[in-house]
This record gives sequence, C-alpha cells and structure tokens, in this order.
Amino acid sequence: MIDTLVQAINQRSYISFIYSGLEREAQPAAVGVSRAGNPVLRCYQTAGDHVTPGHEWDFCELSKITDLEIVNKNFSSDPPGYKKGDRHMIEIYAEL
Repeated sequence: MIDTLVQAINQRSYISFIYSGLEREAQPAAVGVSRAGNPVLRCYQTAGDHVTPGHEWDFCELSKITDLEIVNKNFSSDPPGYKKGDRHMIEIYAEL
C-alpha cells in the first residue's frame, strides 16, 4: 500500500479508497509514520462521503484503508492550504 501511495504522490494522481466505511476520492499529499508510530496518509478529499461534512483534509491510518486504487486522473496544483513537512509525522516517505 505504501508503494502505491508513493507512486500516486509522485505522479500527482488521485486515489480512491474506503475509510471508516465511506468511499472517498482524494489528492494524496504525504505518506509516512505518525507520532504514535502508525503508517499514515495525509490527503485532501475531493469526492465521496465525509464523517464530518466540510472537513476536506484527512489523516488516515493505513491499516484502516481498504480498496485503495490510483485513479486515472491527475492534479497539477497543490491542494488548498498544503504545506510540506507534515508536523504530525515523525517520518515522511513521500510528499508533494
């Protein structure tokens, strides 16, 4: 899964996945290890369902992601409000 996310970030490809039982489409921004030691994804959700409406930025534990796919669609601009060096990660494998 990490390799797929690194590829999607490097190619600036959208991803689709299920998280918290909800289908989502997002722009992956960073993948790495959280302060708690869990592999995580920081992404900007652009389509699908939300647990909290109006909450586009997601911090997802990889162990809770299912059905991850790279979508045949790319983005050229960074997601709104994106900043390099996610402070919630102690190690970053890939980032925009």
